[in-house]
Amino acid sequence: MPAPTAVTATTISSDPQSYEDEHVHAVYDEIAPHFSSTRYKPWPIIARFISSIPAGWVGLDSGTGNGKYLPLPLDRPGEIWTVGMDRSRNLLSIARKAGEGDVVREVVWGDVLGNPWRNGSFDYTISIATIHHLATSARRKAAVQRLIQSVSPSHGRGLIYVWAIEQDGLSKRSIPSEGTEDDTQNPGQDVFVPWVLASQSPKAKPKARSKGNEDRLPEQNEISKPPGEAAEGEPQPKVFNRYYHMFAKGELAALLYEAAESLGLEVGPKPTDQITT
Repeated sequence: MPAPTAVTATTISSDPQSYEDEHVHAVYDEIAPHFSSTRYKPWPIIARFISSIPAGWVGLDSGTGNGKYLPLPLDRPGEIWTVGMDRSRNLLSIARKAGEGDVVREVVWGDVLGNPWRNGSFDYTISIATIHHLATSARRKAAVQRLIQSVSPSHGRGLIYVWAIEQDGLSKRSIPSEGTEDDTQNPGQDVFVPWVLASQSPKAKPKARSKGNEDRLPEQNEISKPPGEAAEGEPQPKVFNRYYHMFAKGELAALLYEAAESLGLEVGPKPTDQITT
C-alpha cells in the first residue's frame, strides 16, 4: 500500500491574496496538464446532483478546473448548460474542450470572490474542491455569498464540496492534528498538500477506485509518490505545495448559515403557500 501523502501544517505568512496567488493560482497554472490528466472522471455524487437538474436550466461551476462537470449529464446531452469559471487560464483552455465531440464549452476567467453576474442569473451552481483554497474564513464566507447571490432566489439550487480534516480509513492522506490558535473562530486546519509533477504526463488512466469507495473526493483517492521519490535513473520530480483549509466537522454548514443570514436570508425549510384560516 502506498505511503500517505505528506500533508503538512502551514501558517498564512503574507496577505491572503498574495498567499493564494503563490500557493494556489500559480501552482495550478504550472501543473494544469498533469493535474487534468488525473482528473477525468466526475465524482458520482456531483453527477447525480447535475442529473437532477430540470431541462432548460443554466448553471455555474465556480472553480471548474479542467471542466469535467461541464458536459454532464451524459445521458441528457444539451438539456442543461453549465458555465465554467476558474482563475487558471491553463485549466480553462482544457475545460473549453471538456467531454466528447467538438462541443466548445462556455468558460470564463474569473475569481470566486468576484461578482461578475447579475444576482439570480443562474438556476443552479456547484463549487467542488475550490473554497478550501481561500486563506481566511472571511474570504471563504464571501465566496459562499457569491454562490448564493448567483442563483435564482425562487428555485435556485447549489452544491459545495470541500476537503475535511476527518478522513476515513481508505484515505491516502495523513492530516496534521495540531489545533489552531483559536479553534472557536477557525476550527479547521491550514495545510500544504504536495503535488508531485511527473517528468511526463501519465500515458494511461489510473485504475478504478475500489468498490464502496466511489463517493469520495477524487483527490482523496489519488495515489502519488512521496515527495522527492523517483525511480532509479529518472530525474527528481518537481514538488508543488498547494494551500488548503481542511474543514472541521460542522464548519462548512456553519459557514453556509452565516453567509446566508448575512445576506438577509432565512435558513430553514421552504415555507408552504397554503393559507390557513
